[in-house]
Amino acid sequence: MPARASQSRQAAASSARTLADPDDGWAGLRHLAVRRRCLVALRPWTLTTAPHPHNPSAASWHGALAELGTPARAMPVRIFTPQVLSDTGGKLSKSLIRAAGKITDFPGVEPWMLSTTEWPGTTDQYVDALLWMVSHLLTDPKHFFRSFTSQELGRLMASRPSRLSTTPRARDMPIYKQYYDLIAAGTKTIEVRVAYTSVQRIKAGDQIRFPCRNDATLTRVKRVTRYTSFTEMFDHESTAAINPTTTPEEQLRAIRDIFPAEKEALGVLAIEVEKVESR
Repeated sequence: MPARASQSRQAAASSARTLADPDDGWAGLRHLAVRRRCLVALRPWTLTTAPHPHNPSAASWHGALAELGTPARAMPVRIFTPQVLSDTGGKLSKSLIRAAGKITDFPGVEPWMLSTTEWPGTTDQYVDALLWMVSHLLTDPKHFFRSFTSQELGRLMASRPSRLSTTPRARDMPIYKQYYDLIAAGTKTIEVRVAYTSVQRIKAGDQIRFPCRNDATLTRVKRVTRYTSFTEMFDHESTAAINPTTTPEEQLRAIRDIFPAEKEALGVLAIEVEKVESR
């Protein structure tokens, strides 16, 4: 064992004995904090806690670490997560509910709370609903310092705007500034990408948002055509629609600088888009 590690463990053991005051209600927790501090040395780590005051342990952990002389930069990042309660006021336990086998015995617990496959809609709609709820809670930070019953979470999810189920989801596709300007101006109508698995899912009718720095342009996909190589693509697609400011030879060199040969081997996609005017 390295000398430094051995010394750290000895110091931790000594500090643990010092901090373990029998009159201190948090002695056990502080002891664990000392052990944790010893094990991780100065490596960054994360402390996830339930919201205060239901679980005030986070402050005690930080207090114990401070007594050990832990510098501020080495303190764990605290992530507060609201606690979900059952109708009895106890912590909602999905494992216990599954073990009981009868969800009807737990008022307010909806099937989708136990399994996302039970959500009455598409996966995209489920994710959009969750993102909306989190954004709603973030409007007031105190929401993250309290508990929520399963009924209240169900009510919040049900109160989401109806537009979430009808508004098409836009896929973000970051792009270099020189190409973004052309798309924003409407002069570049074909975006070229290699056939990554996720990109292959793009189809006509989908919406793509092209973000660049502090700007973004929303487009709708008109068609997606696949080719085996960039050369084949340039034989069939309008180079002016890909980049009206450069020659085909310059475009080919530029695109191969972005996507090397091993990426080109995945296949090439020509995605024709049209701007969606903001209302």
